[in-house]
Amino acid sequence: MTATDFAFARRNMVEYQIRCCKVLDPVVLDLIESMPRENFLPEHVKSLAYMEGKVPLPCNQEMLSPLQEALILQNLMLDGSESVLEIGTGTGFLTTMLAMQSADVVSCEIHADLANSASENISNHGVSNAKVIQVNAMDAEAMAQIEDLNKSFDVIVLSAATKEVPAHIEKLLRDGGQMIAFIGSNPVVSMVLRRKIGQIWQETSLFETLLQDMEGIAEKREFVF
Repeated sequence: MTATDFAFARRNMVEYQIRCCKVLDPVVLDLIESMPRENFLPEHVKSLAYMEGKVPLPCNQEMLSPLQEALILQNLMLDGSESVLEIGTGTGFLTTMLAMQSADVVSCEIHADLANSASENISNHGVSNAKVIQVNAMDAEAMAQIEDLNKSFDVIVLSAATKEVPAHIEKLLRDGGQMIAFIGSNPVVSMVLRRKIGQIWQETSLFETLLQDMEGIAEKREFVF
């Protein structure tokens, strides 16, 4: 595909996958239409960049759909002042858009190959306020050893499905902050917006979707008597 083909596919994606699903924020739409999604993908799957479904990635991962990415951005309503934590970097595409709308982003990726390629993709797009860290974010001890994670964040985005948000991740959210999480397991996963007000969590279910399960979650052992 040529650059013109990709630009045409990108406009169609915005019109027929995103705008028609009530993503109407002009800032979000302009950002997505300006972002060359194909540049964040391996060569052999670039032609799938603007398809409606999931795009396969290395390490048996998959990219969020364009609609999922757009809904995350629209519901967060970032104003440029936020410190963002992302769990699940993937190719760095959503990471880049989050960075373009916030003060800074720290993104955790469990797979070293993806973390390295995402860092390169982000840098190639001219973004300097996003840092990718290779770590299993579901491991509380591993997270505690990383200096960049020894602080609180205004926004947290979990980019894979989990039955519940781990307590050590919840503790990283600043009072008054907001979190986007995909709660459940296939075939029932809900995209949820959570706000932290003191010790109370306000939760709004945004829509139901399908999404790959989060990796690195320790299995709970059950005692059999």
